[in-house]
Order: sequence, then structure tokens, then C-alpha cells
Amino acid sequence: MKTSMLAAIALCATLFAESQTPEIRLGIIGTDTSHVTAFTRLLNDKSDPAHVQGARVVAAFKGGSPDVESSRTRVDKFAAELKDRWGVEFVDSIEALASKVDAVLLESVDGRPHLEQVRPVFKAKKRVFVDKPFAASYRDAREIVRLSRDAGVPFFSSSSLRYAADLQAIRTSEKHGGIQGAFTFGPENLEPHHPDLFWYGIHAVEMLYTLLGPGCEQVTRVRTDSADTVVGRWKDGRIGTMRGLIQGKQDYGAVAFGAKAVLATPVPMTSNYRGLLVEIVKFFQTGVPPVDPAETLEIIAFMEAAELSKARGGAPVPLADVTR
Repeated sequence: MKTSMLAAIALCATLFAESQTPEIRLGIIGTDTSHVTAFTRLLNDKSDPAHVQGARVVAAFKGGSPDVESSRTRVDKFAAELKDRWGVEFVDSIEALASKVDAVLLESVDGRPHLEQVRPVFKAKKRVFVDKPFAASYRDAREIVRLSRDAGVPFFSSSSLRYAADLQAIRTSEKHGGIQGAFTFGPENLEPHHPDLFWYGIHAVEMLYTLLGPGCEQVTRVRTDSADTVVGRWKDGRIGTMRGLIQGKQDYGAVAFGAKAVLATPVPMTSNYRGLLVEIVKFFQTGVPPVDPAETLEIIAFMEAAELSKARGGAPVPLADVTR
């Protein structure tokens, strides 16, 4: 009886503390990706079993890229759902958005405008999550990191696949005895305004970095009409390989090669947006990004070096060729 009463008191205290913590008001930039409706549902719908507490989407700037088909054909549809179903207020500028919110989700599906879209966010001193692709070039990515540092405003960027439960399970397992190498794979749909891996290939690259961490020095790429393979050599001698699936079955998965065991995710791998959103809300609350900006920048350098390797007929390319 006493134990039950203590548990009930603890639960009441937790609920009271949550009720006293004001929700973070979020603004969305770019309504041309399905992420905006999925994220808003998980954040705003308290009846959803997967509801993420602590933040709520209240405003949005539509944005959109007329020369990107997946933007042009979806931006109005997703905007309408945010407005009609969730009561999200729409504004005519990013500056106006920043004045109405506590933090920002930069969701534009096109990575090219991210640099210019994030400038007024940093100027307004609002923390920001930048969805994939973080940028459409290493040059833009490096400038975003510089702007963040100079403004003293942190950002966070990640693929949702980093926080997939199946991937995290093999990353944190004690069975492998230390990950000595990794292999990841996922769909590689292309978009003509972005380097090959920046569009969907970034998911498999992010999974690779989730398992191995930063420290890649050189990449080598082989691409055919059926598949794309990038092999990275880490400075400590580990090898990481990502395979972009172009033809055939499109699934995500990973293998961790350990000192004591080889562990693999199920195929298909289970993934959803909740894990990422939990990390986003925590970041907005604390200001501490769960992925270091240097790692995010290295992921972009990895993908751009892979583009150079393709252009050089599969020759090895040091990441320094991109970063210097």
C-alpha cells in the first residue's frame, strides 16, 4: 500500500511539473515535405499514442521551390493541412515567423535555400532544427555553421534514421564489443538540383556515421545503373560502406562489425519520426545539439567527396579535397 501511494505521489508530481512547463512555440519554414504534417501531428495531437510533449507548431512560412517537382506539387497541399486541420497560422516572411515563435523547424525539402532561410532565424536568436538535406553544397553547409557560431545560436540537423530504434539497438549493444566497421544501405532517389547522395542517400550516410562517428579521411565510390557504393576509410583504420539502392527492393538496414560479434538490423528496419522529434524538443529546451555541428559538416563533406570520386572515375578522394 505504501509503495503504491509513493508511486502515485511521484506520478502526480511529474504530471504537475509537466503542466507548469510552458510549451515551446514552434514555427515551420517550408511546407513542401510530408515531414511537416507528420511532425505537427506528433507534436500537436495529445491523443496520439506517439505524442511528443514539450512543443507545439503554431506558425508557418510556406516557401517552396518551383523548379523542384516534389516541392511544387506538394507545398500547397501540406500548407492547407497545417492550416485547416491544426490551426497553424501562416505568415508572409521568415522574419514575421521568427517574431511569433520560440524555435524553428527548417523543413524546406530543397537544400539550396537553407542558407538564406536560416540567416534571419539566427539573427532573431532562435534555435533551429535543419532537416535533410542540411544544404546542397559543402560551401553552404560550412557557412551555416559559421553563422550559427557567430550568432551564438545553436542548430541541430539529422536524418530521422539516426534515431531508428533498430539502429540504436545495435549501436548501443554490448554484444559487439566495440564497432570495428559498418555497412549501411537505403534508397538513393535522385533530384537534379542536388549532388546524388544529398537527396535520399543522406539517410544511409547518416546511419553510417551513427555507428562509426566522425573521423573519415577518404572515400571511394563505384556507381552503376543498379546501385551506388561509397567506401570510407576512417583515420583509425576502420572501414565504413554505404550502398545506395537504385534498382530492386528499397529498404533501409545496417550491419555493425564488432570485436566480439556481427550485429545487423532487421530488414526492413523499423523507423519513425518520434525518436528524432524527442531529440529536437530536448535540443530546443536545453540548447545542446545531440549531433555536433562538426559531425554534420563532415557528413556533407563525405557526400561531396563521393561526388568528386564519381567524377574522377572512382578514384579515392580525401575529404580534405572538399574541406580545405
